[in-house]
Amino acid sequence: MPADTEPTTPPDKQPSAAALDKQAETPAVETRELIRLEQVTKRFGGNTVLDHLDFSVDTGKHVTLIGPSGSGKTTILRLLMTLTEPDEGKITVDGEQLFPAPEKQVREVRKKIGMVFQQFNLFPNMKVLRNVTEAPVTVLGMSKDEAEQRARELLDLVGLGDKCDAYPTQLSGGQQQRVAIARALAMRPQVLLLDEVTSALDPELVAGVLDVLRDLARSTDITMLCVTHEMNFARDISDQVLMFDEGRVIESGPPEKLFGDPDHERTREFLNAVL
Repeated sequence: MPADTEPTTPPDKQPSAAALDKQAETPAVETRELIRLEQVTKRFGGNTVLDHLDFSVDTGKHVTLIGPSGSGKTTILRLLMTLTEPDEGKITVDGEQLFPAPEKQVREVRKKIGMVFQQFNLFPNMKVLRNVTEAPVTVLGMSKDEAEQRARELLDLVGLGDKCDAYPTQLSGGQQQRVAIARALAMRPQVLLLDEVTSALDPELVAGVLDVLRDLARSTDITMLCVTHEMNFARDISDQVLMFDEGRVIESGPPEKLFGDPDHERTREFLNAVL
């Protein structure tokens, strides 16, 4: 049976910052533009979800998207994961075009991106260790031994080093989501996308997952693009916060400015409703 509760603090023993820096495929370099969306428009039927959107994310930065449901935030992550395509505009990742681009190029660029979804999407018939090693072996061509060593290190990082031989159904929801975080990091992505990663969890399990992500943000240089309704979490981990409304960015800035003294009335209305 899954545990009813779980620790709400990261494990005491964490890998060194130098070891964690290896999450990215490339060594630390001067900040440069990693993601760019130019005039991106996405429609679903007669509904325009993204309206000629322009924005960019630099390497090593933690950018959080906030705003009301339906404002286009998750659609951006789905576009970057190639789960859907823009109707107009251009998307570039690390200097290479993601859309529009030939299918082979899309597949290669896509390898630079990892995502943790609202739902955990673990393979129920695979133990935790294999859930984390499966993609590095089959997609990246990593040896089984190397993949397992990396998986064990990542499971230690998220506080689940003792759960390698457990099946997902034997874990709590928060533990499953932490496995999903380890699985995404196992692919050595340059950017990690986080889509409302605590929305499917019972309230008492949320803190443990957010603590793991806070530790990851503070101790690695991996780029993060996060969609969340957890405003305190956004304030803690973000270098920049973007306020979305009706498919556009209506305000952006550092968290202390956007949460403390927003310029736009719509931002003030939204924050008053959720804080």
